[in-house]
Amino acid sequence: MNKMQWETYVSIFRNRFILKGLALAVGLPFGIVIAVIIISAGGDIAGTDAKYALALIAALFVLTFLLVMIAYGGKYAPGFIVDEMGIVNYTQTKHAKRSRIIDGLLIALGLFTGNSTAVGAGIIAQSRQVMRLRWKSIRKVKYDPKRYTILVRGGYTEKIAVFCTPDNYMEVEAIIKDRAKPII
Repeated sequence: MNKMQWETYVSIFRNRFILKGLALAVGLPFGIVIAVIIISAGGDIAGTDAKYALALIAALFVLTFLLVMIAYGGKYAPGFIVDEMGIVNYTQTKHAKRSRIIDGLLIALGLFTGNSTAVGAGIIAQSRQVMRLRWKSIRKVKYDPKRYTILVRGGYTEKIAVFCTPDNYMEVEAIIKDRAKPII
């Protein structure tokens, strides 16, 4: 098998796979917090201080959106290697440098303020710059030829969305179908 390698750009706020991940990672926890705020306010948001908490959450979402648009141009820049060993997903060099700076700032800010959650988030984000999934670890594969995307899952924390190009999708799909033996 020949090694395949390619890089692409994916819109962060328009891709359904990325949006689904964001909804689970960010939307679900904040949704719970928002529900707790509304319930604790007895449903009377305007007449209580709950409006300030909800406004702060909304401002956080807007600032995060702006940061992603400014720092990354609203795009995720993945690269992929498919070879004898499995699938490697990495962040392209230019975006990886920006991510290291932002992750480092998050870790430093967390250490400075004593916020262990921020430190942990920065460390986890940095550790996921390169992800490897061996063929034998693959448990489930979902193909989406309309979006040139293949979702490959291994263990509990092992998931790679393989964003192909229109030119290489069929070849990558054939390789994954041949090499991966998912447990269904």
